[in-house]
Amino acid sequence: MDIIFLLIPIAIILAGCGIWAFFWSVNTGQYEDLESPAHSILYDDDEDLIPDDAKVTPEQKKDD
Repeated sequence: MDIIFLLIPIAIILAGCGIWAFFWSVNTGQYEDLESPAHSILYDDDEDLIPDDAKVTPEQKKDD
């Protein structure tokens, strides 16, 4: 029974820290733009990773 007197204040402190962290993240704009990070992966610069024989040339684009 004595452990409850220790666990309840620890639980209240942890809950308070979690609530504070949530409001801090909302106030600093962490949730303002949720779509840009997901779209940015589509526009990475990966031209140097494509092998030369697999690259599409402008002449090949005209044929399509």
